[in-house]
Amino acid sequence: MLILEIMRVAMGAIRTNVLRSVLTTLGIVIGVAAVITMVALGEGAQRRVQSQIQRMGTNTLTIRPGQRMFGGIHSGDNPMSVEDAEALRDGSHGLLTVAPEISARLQVTYLRWNSNNQILGTWPEYFDIYDLHLQTGRFFNPGEVQGRRRVAVLGYNVPGDLGDTPPALLVGQTIQIRGVPFEVIGVLEEKGEAAWIRPDDEIFIPISTAQFRVFGGRRRINSIYAATATPEQLDEAYGVIDKIMRRQHRIRPGEDADYNIRNSADLLSTFNETTQTFTLLLAGIAGVSLLVGGIGIMNIMLVSVTERTREIGVRKALGATRRNIMFQFLIESLFLCVLGGLLGVAAGFGAADMMTRFASWNTVVAPAAVTMALAFSAGVGLFFGIWPAQRAAKLDPIEALRYE
Repeated sequence: MLILEIMRVAMGAIRTNVLRSVLTTLGIVIGVAAVITMVALGEGAQRRVQSQIQRMGTNTLTIRPGQRMFGGIHSGDNPMSVEDAEALRDGSHGLLTVAPEISARLQVTYLRWNSNNQILGTWPEYFDIYDLHLQTGRFFNPGEVQGRRRVAVLGYNVPGDLGDTPPALLVGQTIQIRGVPFEVIGVLEEKGEAAWIRPDDEIFIPISTAQFRVFGGRRRINSIYAATATPEQLDEAYGVIDKIMRRQHRIRPGEDADYNIRNSADLLSTFNETTQTFTLLLAGIAGVSLLVGGIGIMNIMLVSVTERTREIGVRKALGATRRNIMFQFLIESLFLCVLGGLLGVAAGFGAADMMTRFASWNTVVAPAAVTMALAFSAGVGLFFGIWPAQRAAKLDPIEALRYE
């Protein structure tokens, strides 16, 4: 019953100065809300990239040209060609599914509509590597690649760029890419954004057609994509790719390669590390608000001890012990911080929801962040409440009763 009486007195003291109590907890509210919001932003970004890379495939490797350096200055990229992709396809003995890629943004016209789209020249294997499916029509085949046929497969959003023409009606029609006529043979199903590839907004044509009919005989390619049947084969694929590419580019063992091999799992790991670093940094900055709020609470509690000196003297004269007085002021400090923490959690949820609704940012409020913020706010209340509580407990009852 004594503990309940002490808590009742503490709550009564807080209710007596409601406005001051609210203003005192404001720093805690802002700090907790900022921590939860920042962590929610970081968690949301991390999960979005994870989802994109999983859609792209975790068994995919990307080979890109390395940079040429002259006197410490970047002087361009080392060349890669379709012959490199052919060597990888033929030399991997079925381990790799390979597709070279050459791309650029070009003007596309259909009847009276114009659009600017990413044109991607590749092999039919590209559609298998990234698990792209048709909603209507067909893919181009190896024979059309060899014959440099002017055929095109459109991404899901492209018909909307060309007058909102229904995909089924667009198949068989002729569009012009940089003034060159192409027959539309298929339209893809919606894929969504997947890391650095955006198939919904792209137009796919045979790579030979792209090189010699659209890009003016350009032989260099942007990259080569290679996929294994399972993620477990990636380590073996690394070795095979490196061996074949060194042979193609006449690079001796021990010399630096003039190409880069990346896999989506490495990109995911790197992004996660970066995101976690920035999340911790932002949460740390937001945590400063909690520290400031704690100092504010200590200041107000010290003022409260001074204001209630006579009350403390009366309580001690009636038999209250040092422990009772100290417990009362600790309860007040702890209650203010926990209340601020709960209000901050609500504000953090609200801020994260508003960012999702109005700014289209992905946010995920992690339970661990809520628990951490509440525990930290309670810790702040205890830590910054100890000194005022001790000061109140050590007051001499006779001197306290004389205080005016």
